[in-house]
Amino acid sequence: MTSGPADDAGTAYSGTAYSGTAYSGTGAAASYEQARDELARVVGRLEAGGLSLDESLDLWERGEHLALVCTRFLDGARQRVDAALERTRENPET
Repeated sequence: MTSGPADDAGTAYSGTAYSGTAYSGTGAAASYEQARDELARVVGRLEAGGLSLDESLDLWERGEHLALVCTRFLDGARQRVDAALERTRENPET
């Protein structure tokens, strides 16, 4: 199996089932929106069926990675909101 781009943990994806575009040069998704949209496409392809076992597994792994990427983006956004709320509580005049 030929290997494609690697994710943050160094896991390679085959070029057969994965054709996403949410990779930046470092293997991380370029934005939350790109990762979310690609995850939706991956789920759609899996739900449509008709894939080989290897293609399905490649897509499943890609979907798991994208879900983790989305979670990290959302966790970071939650931390920013929490920090902003804390600053407002500490100094309501600004």
